[in-house]
Amino acid sequence: MKVVIVGAGKLGMKVADALLGGDHAVTIIDTNEAWLQKINSMLDVMTINANAKETKILKNINISSYDFLIAATGNDETNIVIASFAKRLGCSKVIARVRDPEHMQQINFIKDAMGIDHIVNPDLGITLEIYKYLAEKYTLSNGIFSSGKVSLIEFSVDKYPQLIGVDIKDVAPLLPNMLVVAISRNGKVIIPHGDARIIEDDFLYVIGEKTPILDLNSKVHEKGKYTDLQKVMIIGGGKTGFYLAERLAEFGAAVKIIEKNKDRCHYLSTHLEDVMILHGDATDLNLLEEENLDLMDAVVTATGFDEDNLLLALTAKQRGIEDVIAKVSRTSYAEIISSMGIDMALNPLDITTSNIMRFVQGSKKVLSSQLIQGQAEIMEIIATPHMKILNKPLKELNLPEGIIIAAIHRGSDVVIPNGETKILEDDRVILLSLLSDISSTEKLLKDTGRLSFLKK
Repeated sequence: MKVVIVGAGKLGMKVADALLGGDHAVTIIDTNEAWLQKINSMLDVMTINANAKETKILKNINISSYDFLIAATGNDETNIVIASFAKRLGCSKVIARVRDPEHMQQINFIKDAMGIDHIVNPDLGITLEIYKYLAEKYTLSNGIFSSGKVSLIEFSVDKYPQLIGVDIKDVAPLLPNMLVVAISRNGKVIIPHGDARIIEDDFLYVIGEKTPILDLNSKVHEKGKYTDLQKVMIIGGGKTGFYLAERLAEFGAAVKIIEKNKDRCHYLSTHLEDVMILHGDATDLNLLEEENLDLMDAVVTATGFDEDNLLLALTAKQRGIEDVIAKVSRTSYAEIISSMGIDMALNPLDITTSNIMRFVQGSKKVLSSQLIQGQAEIMEIIATPHMKILNKPLKELNLPEGIIIAAIHRGSDVVIPNGETKILEDDRVILLSLLSDISSTEKLLKDTGRLSFLKK
């Protein structure tokens, strides 16, 4: 497949790396020659130093021969125009990154009028994951997601204390015909392997056939318990803060945004209803105390600075806030995050890349929820004849640490795999992968013939 990416920033780099994992031909266009030189030293792509808004550039690369164009510059209008031009010039599918709320209010009109096939919005993507985490938790979600005869359940291990202190390789007698496929620990989702040990306060994701999962659900989810999400503080009034405040206010929560830019505060106050906007620096602990930080049910740190988000999240957690969520864009901070004890850390870059890859690769059937805490993805694929994962025991596949084969639909049967299990042609394979390992996922699923995903 031929893909051209316009914009050599973080998103363009991440998407290019993921696409190369699937052996796609990638071209990157950008006006910044220094960035392109850096990319050339890291990735096997063709680079063009030019402005893709000029139709002659798109014509010169024969854009009509490309399967996809992804417009990912830092400017919404530029992305919309380039995607529209490429579509008009014959590119099969075009994707544009669009972030501004004003555009999102009329996004369907923009897509139709400009001929854009798919829109990605990093801020809205991270908002949906935060909202899902908070709203579902506080509205009695039973945490069950199903696909065919297979179901996935999520629950705190404290609800099933027999598992505390047990190694993953020894879980089978306690969870017969089920498999622990992910653990959320201190805000970080990890894929557990044999020697991994379940510890107190872990949040488990367990997959199996529907009947045993429903039986387990009756043990780990309390019926009739309801906790009302009443007070949420959002630190940072950027686009993520805006989208999240809007949704949580509609949910019925009392939302308070702290933003240090006065002009931005004015914008927020005129565009958001039933949200309290406070002008101030949230790194000032006195301000947080004056605004009753200790009384919040949840705190979300969504400034434009990872360091501030982590520091403020840690402060909130130390003050006993039940749910603390941080927006963190740097992958290098992953280990720091896991030692901090915050409840959830989301990377908008990973979420957006996953969104783009799902669209580029076709329709992957996802188990009801596309993502797990915004850090991992469940997908169901058809094992096609030329995939490298066929006909080998799973223990011999050398799967990356961030990927696990969770279950297999084989005809009318469901197989919960172990190390000896082999994937056969036409199996419907359910796997879970970390978004941070998306390039490895694409390599694993690569078909030397043609990769075919199960359509929903």
